[in-house]
Amino acid sequence: MWNEFKQFAFKGNVIDLAIGVVIGGAFGKIVSSLVNNIIMPLLAKILGSEKQFEDLTAFGIQYGAFIQSVFDFFIIAAAIFFFVRTLNKLQFAKKKEEEIEEAPKETTDDVLKEIRDLLRAQAEKDKTE
Repeated sequence: MWNEFKQFAFKGNVIDLAIGVVIGGAFGKIVSSLVNNIIMPLLAKILGSEKQFEDLTAFGIQYGAFIQSVFDFFIIAAAIFFFVRTLNKLQFAKKKEEEIEEAPKETTDDVLKEIRDLLRAQAEKDKTE
């Protein structure tokens, strides 16, 4: 059982997932700071409110915190979308480049042999006519 666990825990996918979770958590903190400290105060100033969105309440319900969480979600989702989109484009370009490199390249010898064969075929055709 220990060997199975080691195989599972140290496979590339699990380690990649762990790295993604750690980086995602750090990225979430950065985006939350951006929203809490820059975007929401600017939005409050634009709307003419001295209060932060997080402080807005009605009947004991903190709807401002909910609005702030929604902004956090959309900004994080947009940032991840653009990151993944860029990453996919880079991987696609790299894959295309590899396909081009793997494509068989005709050498000068191959081209010359083709020309020779075509000339022979043409000469044989002329003899039979």
